[in-house]
Amino acid sequence: MTRRNALIALIEGLHAEIAALKANDSAALEAATAAKLVAIDAIAQYEGQPASPEVEELAAEAYRLNETCRIYVNLMAANVRRRLQLLSGQPAPAYRPGTYALA
Repeated sequence: MTRRNALIALIEGLHAEIAALKANDSAALEAATAAKLVAIDAIAQYEGQPASPEVEELAAEAYRLNETCRIYVNLMAANVRRRLQLLSGQPAPAYRPGTYALA
């Protein structure tokens, strides 16, 4: 698999991961994550080799999509944490921009 094809597979896996997160589909998320990891392993074979402008563009797109996935996961985790706090009778801190409550 070429680096370009591996990056395209990674981008497709990230799109599938985002769709699975939006749909709350754990089986689809597991499949998308597995496909993403295979693509990452394929990309790693090219470490240290110069990248063409097209490869750099694909890598930038993969980075943006990965950040989108990270944001979805963080939001879901925050919602679960808040819900668990409410269910357990613990006061849930109110959201204030620029502050983070680590529990």
